[in-house]
Amino acid sequence: MAIEDDIAFLERVPFLHSLGTGALRILAIGAESYTVQEGQLLFAAGEAADCAYILQYGAFDLRSDRLPEGAVVAEPGTLLGETALLSETLRPATATALENSGVLRISRAMFLKMLESFPDAAARLRELIAKRAEEWTSDIDAVRAVLARGTGPS
Repeated sequence: MAIEDDIAFLERVPFLHSLGTGALRILAIGAESYTVQEGQLLFAAGEAADCAYILQYGAFDLRSDRLPEGAVVAEPGTLLGETALLSETLRPATATALENSGVLRISRAMFLKMLESFPDAAARLRELIAKRAEEWTSDIDAVRAVLARGTGPS
């Protein structure tokens, strides 16, 4: 892919969309492209995560002990491991290629250096994360209200 194509691809990833062209250019230049063969593990649950992966083509089966109903399928454009871009964490699931797949690897170190170089991008990302936190709080409050109604006296 040409650099402009890579930037356009990264721009379609919701977590990265608001960073801006300059910041995305840095990510596109620094990202590493990998091919993962069908059946091959990209990462396993419990492993230390120092990067995120963006699925370019193919599909991955994501399985976790925390998901009793089974697997989730990741498709092109999916960002796997966004938390790892910002802090030390463990992989919450195992990702196995369902078919030959391509991923872009973005390291935490590169991502954080990019944010240092583009303070406006860092501010926009902070706003996105704050908005998500507000949505999660609202969702938790809604669940809490439903549970409270269900456990009260009859």
